[in-house]
Amino acid sequence: MKRIVLSVFILLWGASFVSGKSIPIQGVVSGKLSAQKKQSAEAETPYQAILVMEAHTGSMLEGENIHLQWAPASITKLMLVHIVMEKIAGGDLHLSDPIGVSGKASKMGGSQVFLKQGETFSLEELLRATLIASANDAAYAIAEYVSGSAEEFVQLMNQKANALNMADTVYHSVHGLPPSETQQADVSSCHDLSILARELLKYPKVLEWTAIRSEPFRDGKFILYNSNKLLGRMAEVDGLKTGYFRTAGYSIVATAKRGGLRLVAVLLGSPRARMRDRLVAEKLKKHFSQYAMVKVIGKGQVIDKAVVLPQGKARTLKGVAGSDFLYPVSKDKQNSINRTINLPEKIDGEIQAGQKLGELRISYDGGIVGKVDIVSPLHVPKAGRFVRLMRFFGFDF
Repeated sequence: MKRIVLSVFILLWGASFVSGKSIPIQGVVSGKLSAQKKQSAEAETPYQAILVMEAHTGSMLEGENIHLQWAPASITKLMLVHIVMEKIAGGDLHLSDPIGVSGKASKMGGSQVFLKQGETFSLEELLRATLIASANDAAYAIAEYVSGSAEEFVQLMNQKANALNMADTVYHSVHGLPPSETQQADVSSCHDLSILARELLKYPKVLEWTAIRSEPFRDGKFILYNSNKLLGRMAEVDGLKTGYFRTAGYSIVATAKRGGLRLVAVLLGSPRARMRDRLVAEKLKKHFSQYAMVKVIGKGQVIDKAVVLPQGKARTLKGVAGSDFLYPVSKDKQNSINRTINLPEKIDGEIQAGQKLGELRISYDGGIVGKVDIVSPLHVPKAGRFVRLMRFFGFDF
């Protein structure tokens, strides 16, 4: 071996002597490796699937492989949290509920807060640990408390996925850890995870928790650190969650808000965390620069077309918009929003306050993007018999 090394050295030294230049052996080797590393990085697929959505309407602004089934890793915990938040809203659970830690929960691997069997924490404490630190032991303890076992809770997760039309999603765990040889991995898609994200945004507490970068746990003896490094690096980002295990790569469901525009970005299967974060930040910045949230009509706004009331105490009535309608509009197409009023010429009988009279159809860039009910702003009783009779004979009453 020594002879081989010596021979290589002599050959390289001889080449340098002939050329009149010194060629360090280490420089040749490291340079070659650096070139290979650069070529390898350039050949990396930056992600398996990606989607950017406007959160209020669910309008997809960009997407690629949005129905590709992929292991979401710890992002799986978002479904656990959604089910729990729904039960809290319904009064079946409370944030102050005490939860005892079982032996199974205390033995969870991966990201954890090192729960010990017999310890007790509030549901809120464990939810915060689940979302901020992606604690598998906390998620498992919550699942056991709610359903009696993690297996029973997984059934709830799949039922909820079906109810939300998350057709690409199948859950096998409550935490998203990589499966053993006898287990199956959880799978979802950008499409489905964007649906779940929009559902979670209905709960302000979830956004509050997922925006926390770090906080103490167990009376300050342990610090929860958020793996979502976009927090603090991009001012608009204020949630939700990352996921990773080796074969699944780095994934994220992120949300960000600028002015009235809230976006949700989902990226699955990036080979590196920094690459994932950079790409998501670029996509969010791009769409914030290109789109604005336009309020097409506001709730209660008068519709400038009257409907005739042949039998009403009032002869005509102008309806109002029954709800707000906002839509993400490309900044170079803000004149492409159109409103079409769809009302009958007349409506017989008594009119109740809030009664639907017709609808306002909103189109953007040539396609219908939504409808708003046109409703009566007040109660219009029938006119008396004499007035109705006079109208029948053509008198203006």
